[in-house]
Amino acid sequence: MSMHLPVRPAWTCAGCGQAWPCLTRKRQLLAEFAGARVSLMLYLSRFFVEACVDMPATTSGTLYRRFFTWPYEPSDGRHSSESAPPGR
Repeated sequence: MSMHLPVRPAWTCAGCGQAWPCLTRKRQLLAEFAGARVSLMLYLSRFFVEACVDMPATTSGTLYRRFFTWPYEPSDGRHSSESAPPGR
């Protein structure tokens, strides 16, 4: 069980205090959902909806980027249109 869980309603990480999902949790989630990108996105969707409710003053675009774009960012820092999420 990860210590890097979201603290609501601010959506900070219980383990490190960074914005959730923090870098550590992102790495854990990528390992947990290796080869199952759709399942990871469905998992993150639940948190996205909850964050939208908890942070109504935050734009949906900001929350979208926070929850859905990082799984598509290459680990070597290069951008690839082939792995980009829909609408990007």
